[in-house]
Amino acid sequence: MDHGLAGKRVLVTGGTRGIGRATALALARAGAQLAVCSRNAGEDAQSLARELKALGEGHHLVQADVTTSEGAASLGAQVKETLGGLDAVVNNVGVDGQVWFADLAEAEWHRVVDHNVTSAYLVTQAMLPLLVDGASVVNVGSSVALRGRVRGVHYTASKAALIGLTRALCKELGPRGIRVNTVAPGLTETEPGAGLPPEAVERIVGMTALGRICQPQDVAGAILFLVGDTSSYISGVTLNVDGGV
Repeated sequence: MDHGLAGKRVLVTGGTRGIGRATALALARAGAQLAVCSRNAGEDAQSLARELKALGEGHHLVQADVTTSEGAASLGAQVKETLGGLDAVVNNVGVDGQVWFADLAEAEWHRVVDHNVTSAYLVTQAMLPLLVDGASVVNVGSSVALRGRVRGVHYTASKAALIGLTRALCKELGPRGIRVNTVAPGLTETEPGAGLPPEAVERIVGMTALGRICQPQDVAGAILFLVGDTSSYISGVTLNVDGGV
């Protein structure tokens, strides 16, 4: 499907692994020009750079810690230098955390919230001067935000906060025609078996209407839809990509 992505300038954060990587490659195949942000220039970043180069010119890998205002400002400067402006931002930085609430340390709370919510606030705010009128912002959340999860109060709270951020920000940016939406994946196989015991995966798949685990490419397809022109009147939504749980 042609989403009207050819020539669009798109920033993808957390773009070297999992959903972010699948999204970056899908955007590149659709003709977009990319700035892909990662915290460091490890092997994941290097291999992605090679894959993007094979798909065409005009893509850039940039480094920044977007959980800090300094890092977000540095990212903004790098994006301005490489792309000049932006047609879309995909806020994909995120981390998980597995701990009982009674044992949840303040440092762990801040680690998860800073990655999953604060980064989206800092990056989007830093990119505002670069976003063209009619641009798109896509936040990558989680379907657990609407259900909750034991040993994941801080994770659930952070992903639920993204929904509120999306709902409010779309109203502020609407006068510029900028759309803000959230994609909320279910359990996604970003590593073999999604890093869970086989019986846990089997139980979750058993509750899923489509009878299989979500793949990064499934989420990338939803993101491409929300970035592109075919979703031009969609803003403020949370699009569940969970196979019908």
